[in-house]
This record gives sequence, C-alpha cells and structure tokens, in this order.
Amino acid sequence: GDTSCVGCGQCIAACPTGALYEKSNIDDVLAAIADETKHVVVQPAPSVRAALGEEFGYPMGTDVEGKMAAALRRIGFDKVFDTNFSADLTIMEEGSELLSRILKGTGPLPQFTSCCPAWVKYMENFHPDKTAHLSSAKSPIGMQGAVIKTYFAHKKHIDPEKIISVAVTPCTAKKAEIAREELCDAGKLLNIEEMRDNDYVITTKELVQWC
Repeated sequence: GDTSCVGCGQCIAACPTGALYEKSNIDDVLAAIADETKHVVVQPAPSVRAALGEEFGYPMGTDVEGKMAAALRRIGFDKVFDTNFSADLTIMEEGSELLSRILKGTGPLPQFTSCCPAWVKYMENFHPDKTAHLSSAKSPIGMQGAVIKTYFAHKKHIDPEKIISVAVTPCTAKKAEIAREELCDAGKLLNIEEMRDNDYVITTKELVQWC
C-alpha cells in the first residue's frame, strides 16, 4: 500500500533492539552461482571497498579493493565489474543534460541528482511537483546493469538471459531501486520480457557476513 517510507534503511541502522533488518539476498545469489548454466557477475559500489576492511580489523577507510575483488572471485562470481565505470557514464549523462537545460532550456533548473533511490523516492513522496528537477539519468548501478546485459553480453558472446547481475551497495535503498518498473531497458532492447537490468543487490553488511 501507500507509504511515506523512502527505503533509506536508517531505521535498520538506528533500531536499538535489532528487530529491524534488511531482506538478505545471499541465498538467492548463492543459488545462482551454484547453477552452472548461469553467468553471475557482480559490481561493487565505490564506497564498499572503503568500508569493508573496517569489519576485518583494518583502519577505518582502508582501501581493500584488491582483497574485495579476490574474495568475490573466490565466492564464485564469474566477473567482477567496478561501479566507478558507470559512475563516469552517469557524470557524462547528467553533465550533458545539465548543459542542455542551461543552454537550450530543455528542463527546469536547478537540476537534482538522480543517483540515490531514497532521494528520488523522497521527492516523489513529498515534493511531486518538483520531480521534473531530477535528472533523467539512471544511477550508476542502473546504467551498468543494462550495459552488462547488452554490450558486455554481445562482446563476450554470452546469452543475456543467462546473466545474473548483482550489485554490492552501501544501503538497502538499492534493493528497491532495481525493482522499479522502469529499470528493465536491457530487456526492452532485446525483446526479453521479465528481464531486469540488475537481478539482486547485497549490502556491504551482507557481504561482510558472507565473507
């Protein structure tokens, strides 16, 4: 039903009794990895490599990118992507859109970022009259999921229907984001109904529990 919740996950972080928790997708991803017919790929968000090490005794903020990538391969992922790549795509898309709004008047100013699904949901819930100010660009994981199932699949001659795309993110809001109705562009392009740009999201906390 209708709710004012924006899915930011702060209730989980602040719950004093531990009664609130995110829905884990670890078992779903493990099942996909165990399925030899699937090509399971993963993309960690930039912040994950700076937060993951702290849970294993490293000083706060230590970059454990190499260890993280190695661990993900040991877990069984067939390919490890970096969401930094699609963050650059987002910068280009949002930057181009901003220039168009400024120079050609194609949209209202100021232009707001659309990278955070909790922020987008907040705008939709509480300021629906201002949503035109949001950039039309997808978030980085949204872009990368679609690129993986189209460009990557084509270059590597992999059936996109066999690809399971997983994102590792710092927050639970991304779990809701990938389920949004509009985030299925790869399927639309390939005429494959029910295909999602991304299939699962696991949080940094889930990855810590997994490792």
